[in-house]
Amino acid sequence: MSYLTQMFEEFKELKGTTILILVALLGVSLLLAYSARNKKTNTKILVYGGLCIAMSFVLSYIRIYHWPQGGSITPGSMLPMFIFAYIFGARAGIVAGIAYGFLQFIQDPYVVHWAQVLLDYPIAFAAMGLAGLNRKHLPVSVVIGGFGRFFAHFISGFVFFGMYAPEGMNPIWYSFTVNFLLIGVETAICLVIALIPQFKAAIEKLRRNAIA
Repeated sequence: MSYLTQMFEEFKELKGTTILILVALLGVSLLLAYSARNKKTNTKILVYGGLCIAMSFVLSYIRIYHWPQGGSITPGSMLPMFIFAYIFGARAGIVAGIAYGFLQFIQDPYVVHWAQVLLDYPIAFAAMGLAGLNRKHLPVSVVIGGFGRFFAHFISGFVFFGMYAPEGMNPIWYSFTVNFLLIGVETAICLVIALIPQFKAAIEKLRRNAIA
């Protein structure tokens, strides 16, 4: 099997429930966007939120690298969530992140403890919404959101998955290394994209239209 085929292989594992939720998100978002042409901020948040969650989820199933114990590197799947938080702020970003985390849990749950579930799903994905703490420079927002998710997975890693550390390796260092390689590289991909001048200009135009 070619590497390119392997990148998209995970799409075959999508559950019917997950697909229905994604279709509903897209359907509601498009309906709100094009039916009544409502320009209220709350409506725009729902429209952009649904679309960004759907885009992030789809991108998350294009796996550049898959860690044997879980976790993967994707082509910037966190970026739509960072952009959403950058446009609408941390509160909206955190709420959207929680919804995204539950969608990931529905599709691919990994449970060893209730606290681990909270850290690896709603908390970790909600932490991406911290990107909205900075709404002046998208690259800075990307770094903040990426660190937020990294920190949640880092805590979960050494508390609940320290047994996977190689013999003689400190579980804290093991968790840091694994999550830095996964979330760190993923954040770096998002950062590189966010630094592209044409991309930055497009996002700024989108932001002006969204908050007008």
